[in-house]
Amino acid sequence: MNTYAVTLPHYSVGPDVFDHLEFVARFYGRKAAVVGGATALEKAGPSLRAGLEKAGMTVTDWFVYGENATNAAVDRILESPGCREADVIFGVGGGRAIDTVKTASDILKKPFFSVPTVASNCAPVSAIAVIYNEDGSLSHYHFTERCAEHCFINTAVILDSPRKLFWAGIGDALSKQCEALLSSRGQDLGHTPLLGVQVAQVCEGPLLRYGREALDDFEAGRLSDAFAQTVLDIIISTGIASNLLTTEKDYYYNSSIAHCFYNASMVLPTIHAHLHGEVVSFGVLVLQAVDGNDEALERLARFNRSVALPTTLYELDITEEAQVDALVERATTLREWHCVPYEMTKERFKEAILKVDALGRSLKTNA
Repeated sequence: MNTYAVTLPHYSVGPDVFDHLEFVARFYGRKAAVVGGATALEKAGPSLRAGLEKAGMTVTDWFVYGENATNAAVDRILESPGCREADVIFGVGGGRAIDTVKTASDILKKPFFSVPTVASNCAPVSAIAVIYNEDGSLSHYHFTERCAEHCFINTAVILDSPRKLFWAGIGDALSKQCEALLSSRGQDLGHTPLLGVQVAQVCEGPLLRYGREALDDFEAGRLSDAFAQTVLDIIISTGIASNLLTTEKDYYYNSSIAHCFYNASMVLPTIHAHLHGEVVSFGVLVLQAVDGNDEALERLARFNRSVALPTTLYELDITEEAQVDALVERATTLREWHCVPYEMTKERFKEAILKVDALGRSLKTNA
């Protein structure tokens, strides 16, 4: 066998997480660079600065990473004297900000600490980053040697984020369980991916149980248990599963048809008005249709309806058959197209998309 390492995240969660900086980050060094999104730094900045000061750490640089996780944004961090001088680097913001800082930290071989200011995906703890081209299309995945050394989940800051990002985060997290199960089906799994599949199977249930209540609490500004459980599902449960299910070369059970649908949809200009998790949540339904799981398809479609996630193509601004055909054609070129235990065909994929759309329209009619 080959020698390999698996890194899993440490994390703190709650409204006062930066008090933990004194007991965590300082053991990696005393100099910190902080890079993130503009709004994220504005909202998390004061309490993060106070935590760094309490921990006896100095800030070598503090700046906005840009607007998207691109190679150019990564290069700006690599070229920053303050980041090169720092002992540790903090990434603050949403998934794209964190993926940018995560990638640069990995290249610089600096310990990375994540501070998610939204609960929209597992980027804060996963050991993979998604890098985009300047036009918004997918460029490549960057696999890091380690995940974040620690993730500071400030629930008070997340509660002050846009509701639509939390909503879309629920949609994205719904994909972890079904994609892990489908992509690994029939495989002779070794210890690490086998463990990952088991972790993935605790991702769907809490979302169905707490998701609607968590959204209500979010709107009311309540730091409730339902809200915290949903945040942890979106960021931690899916992230740990991701780290166990993915390697750069040996295996990839982290994704399948749901993200194939999302990545393929990027060829449609109109889709860029929609959030990642929003589109992925429709892809989850397509996965169930592809796999012939009618019971799961209807159950998840009804959940989507209950929280206003899409169940029809119209809700994603896909209104013409030519758009579906372009999406299907693009899907065949993607890695996720092959993350199924059977041969995929264009016909099967298109039929599944149209089946979901028909079900969604039926649910709306009968609501």
